[in-house]
Amino acid sequence: MNYRLLVATLSLTLSGVCIGEGILPAGPLSGAIRGAVSLSTTLEPTARPFVSVSWTFKGNNFITFTSTGSDFVERLYTDRVTLDRTTGTLELRDLTLGDGGEYLVSITPDRGQQMKGSVQLDVYAYEPLTALPTRNSAHSGPVHHPPLLASPGRVTFSADGRLLSINPVLSDNHGYYRCRLSNPVSAMTAAYNLTVNFGPQNVRMVGPGVAALGLRVLLLCSGDSVPPPTFSWAVNGNKTRLTNATYVIERMEERHAGNYTCTLHNQVTKLEISTLVSLRDGCGRSGAWTQTGVGLWISWFKYGEQTCLEFELLNMNLWDLVDQRAQRTLSPQEIILEQGSSGTPDMDDPGLSCCPEKEPPLF
Repeated sequence: MNYRLLVATLSLTLSGVCIGEGILPAGPLSGAIRGAVSLSTTLEPTARPFVSVSWTFKGNNFITFTSTGSDFVERLYTDRVTLDRTTGTLELRDLTLGDGGEYLVSITPDRGQQMKGSVQLDVYAYEPLTALPTRNSAHSGPVHHPPLLASPGRVTFSADGRLLSINPVLSDNHGYYRCRLSNPVSAMTAAYNLTVNFGPQNVRMVGPGVAALGLRVLLLCSGDSVPPPTFSWAVNGNKTRLTNATYVIERMEERHAGNYTCTLHNQVTKLEISTLVSLRDGCGRSGAWTQTGVGLWISWFKYGEQTCLEFELLNMNLWDLVDQRAQRTLSPQEIILEQGSSGTPDMDDPGLSCCPEKEPPLF
C-alpha cells in the first residue's frame, strides 16, 4: 500500500512538468523603433493544430489563440501582431521603446506536454548624431607635427567613448574628425571639421638690404597663421596706411633708406609679431638679383663714383651692360672693361669691383 501511494505521488509530480524550454532562441533579439521583429519558435508545423498558443509580456497576456475559436488580442496590439498558428511564431510591428523586455510563450499541442519559452527583446532608437566641440580651440605655441594619437597623454577618450579630448591642441590637429555610433540595428556617422587657430609664427621678410638708386624695390612679408593675418607697415617707426603683404618702392631714392617694419596680427589668437629690414641705397643686392633661364644678374660698380652698372651674363659669353642711372646701353669700352678669353671680366682693372655671386642671394 505504501508502494502504490509513492507511485501515485510521483506520477502527479511528473505530470506538472513543462517541456520545450528551448522553443525560442537564446536571444536577446534586437529591433528598431517603427520597425518589426519576429519572435520565432523552433517548432515545425504540425498536422494537428495546437490546442492553444499564448504570448505574455511583462505579466500581461496580450494574445491567445485556441482551437475552439476563443481568440484574444489586446487592443494595444491590434494591427501590430501576426501569429503563426502552426508554429507559434509571433511577428511584432511598429515597435516602440516600450516593447523592449522579456516575452514568454506557452504552447499546448493537441497531444503532448505544454511547452514554454522566453526571449529578451531589445528595442533601439535612431537618435540624431552630431559631433560638436566643447570649447573653441586656439593654439599660440610653436608648430609641432606629431601623429594625432602619438601621445596617449595628449589625446584621450571618455569611458563611454562619447568625448575625445586633445590637450594641448597643436596646429596639426586641424581637419575632419568622424564619430561612428552603432547599435545592433543601426549605425550612424557624424563629422566635425576642427579649425585650430594659431600664429602668426615663422614671420619673415623677403627683400634686399641694399638697393641701387632708381631701381624698383619689393619687400614681401609673410608668416604662418590661421586665420590669415592682417598686415601693417611702418617706416622708421612711422605707421603707414598700407595693409598688404607687399611694400613696393617704384623707384629707389635716398629718402627711401631706413627701417621697414612689417607687423602680422591674428584677430583670433590676438597675437602679433613684427619683422624688420634695414634698407639703404647703393649698389649691391637689389631687385635685379634674380636668376632667369638665360643667365644670372650681377651688379658692378666703380670705386668713388655714383654710377652703378648691371649686366646679364648670357650663356657666359655675351655682355649686355645697362647704366641704371642713365637708362642707356653702354659699350665695354665706355667702362674700360675688357672681356677675357674665359668670357668673364678682366679682374686686373683696378678701377672696377663687383658683387660676385654665382647664385642669386637667399633672403
